[in-house]
Amino acid sequence: MPALAEVPASANLADIVARRATEQPRAVMLRRKDAAGRWEDVTARQFADEVRAVARGLIAVGVAPGDRVALMSHTRYEWTLLDYALWSVGAVVVPIYETSSAEQAEWILSDSAARAVIVETEGFEQMIAAARDRLPALEHLWRLREDLDKLIAGGGDVSDETAAERAKAATAADLATVIYTSGTTGRPKGCELTHENLLSVIRNTFMGPLAAIHSVSGASTLLFLPLAHVFARVIEIGCLESGIVLGHCDDMANLLPELASFQPSFVLAVPRVFEKVYNGAESKAAADGKGKIFARAAATAVAYSEALGSPSGPGLRLRAEHAVFDRLVYNKLRAALGGHAALAISGGAALAPRLGHFFRGVGVAVLEGYGLTETSAPVSVNRPDRQKIGTVGLPLPGVAVRIADDGEVLVRGKSIFPGYWRNDEATKDAFTADGWYATGDIGELDDEGFLSITGRKKEIIVTAGGKNVSPAVLEDRMRMHALISQCMVVGDGRPFVGVLVTIDPEAFESWKARHGKPSDATVADLRDDPDLRAEVQEAVDDANKAVSRAEAIKKFRILDVDFTQEDGHLSAKLGIKRSVLAKEFASEIDALYS
Repeated sequence: MPALAEVPASANLADIVARRATEQPRAVMLRRKDAAGRWEDVTARQFADEVRAVARGLIAVGVAPGDRVALMSHTRYEWTLLDYALWSVGAVVVPIYETSSAEQAEWILSDSAARAVIVETEGFEQMIAAARDRLPALEHLWRLREDLDKLIAGGGDVSDETAAERAKAATAADLATVIYTSGTTGRPKGCELTHENLLSVIRNTFMGPLAAIHSVSGASTLLFLPLAHVFARVIEIGCLESGIVLGHCDDMANLLPELASFQPSFVLAVPRVFEKVYNGAESKAAADGKGKIFARAAATAVAYSEALGSPSGPGLRLRAEHAVFDRLVYNKLRAALGGHAALAISGGAALAPRLGHFFRGVGVAVLEGYGLTETSAPVSVNRPDRQKIGTVGLPLPGVAVRIADDGEVLVRGKSIFPGYWRNDEATKDAFTADGWYATGDIGELDDEGFLSITGRKKEIIVTAGGKNVSPAVLEDRMRMHALISQCMVVGDGRPFVGVLVTIDPEAFESWKARHGKPSDATVADLRDDPDLRAEVQEAVDDANKAVSRAEAIKKFRILDVDFTQEDGHLSAKLGIKRSVLAKEFASEIDALYS
């Protein structure tokens, strides 16, 4: 599709702050928590004043156009404030995940040659301070909020005119951010994204496929994904560009009460969040003795959604059952997302089709999309009026997609990154001879133009018998079981497909109570328990329905630990790091085939 919006050469991301303050000074732009924990409005005028105050402080300490400045923080209002203040002085923002190790943070600061870093916590500050003698380019280490207040106070001699002039310094072609890949394999590479990359994808997305989201009166969303990830960053910018009120949640442990108080009109998350909502509801129903009711309600929701795609729609009996379960079950699930969200956006990994049908049947259409850091997030997305569950939607306006002879998804457009920071060889390898970005993902385009992602080129398992197996198909299906937290399909060069399984800690406690197991028993104690193995076998059997017999899981092994970000098992978007897990659990994998 042709682009709906072209980005002028003089445009930059900071423009929106001054423009909205001039055109809609009293419009609510964001919400943040006050000292009492209540949500308070931040108007366009207030936000512009705060951005300008921070920008004046940055100018006063000598931050120049093109300087790299790193941010290491949880998702919070100050991150957005700093993003726009740094863009207002022409700086390049370098995000660092709050879960990064000391070694990862040092690598990002060293590779980017960051002149300054702003950290949220004392722990982050100590981590960076310990490496300062190995970071010759690093001049400033600032801490929220203490040093931010000092920075603002130090900018008093910088005039508003100087700050306004500086805000126009960056052009569309200039770098806005360098986002380092999550490092599922190898050392992270810095993806260069320009102001044009981000503005192009945002304006074409919110003018086209997602126009319905911001056309709703009082449209809002609560951001809880890490802002170091491109998906959350694009939503942050998209909200401010399109007039959607933005809030922040800095702790996933408080997500449900925060959603209840903020009441967003749409939600964005990675598939694991939707899986957790489903599994949590299923587990709670089972603990309350209502497992059969929930199972029937879930089946009805899926059937109802599937019938929406048929010419005749849901039948009379299905509509009646759906109405009953809407009062008994579905309204509680919608309440878990704040009670006002009829739409959600899912990205970062594949969403199991059954889960997509379940949520649409419940009354929350989860619009699955697809993208990478190198593509400024979305390449394609399902639309409220054109949703095909099981696909990642239609390509965005201004983005071209084609499938290579070997099945790899190739992409071209104004949103594609110019290259990797200081890594010409990796940049060259990322593009085809005729200039298409090679995503590394395997996919298909149907006759209507909907894109489906069927696997990852480097993650395809080839068994000893020569069968190609896409692990994601099986893993996505297995994780829908309430008792399973994570899993990793294995079998490369082996005689058959196997899987390592971890047990969800919360679901495990209620499962033990229902099955008469000792309350103090651990997963390690029960990993060979017949009842636990039978439960996991159910998940394996269900996953095997999605593949051929040659691709089916033949054996599984329950691990006595879960995969976590803290232990380096999961990436920031909660995807498993296969190479790390294969090495750490090599003996468990060998045991599958012994």
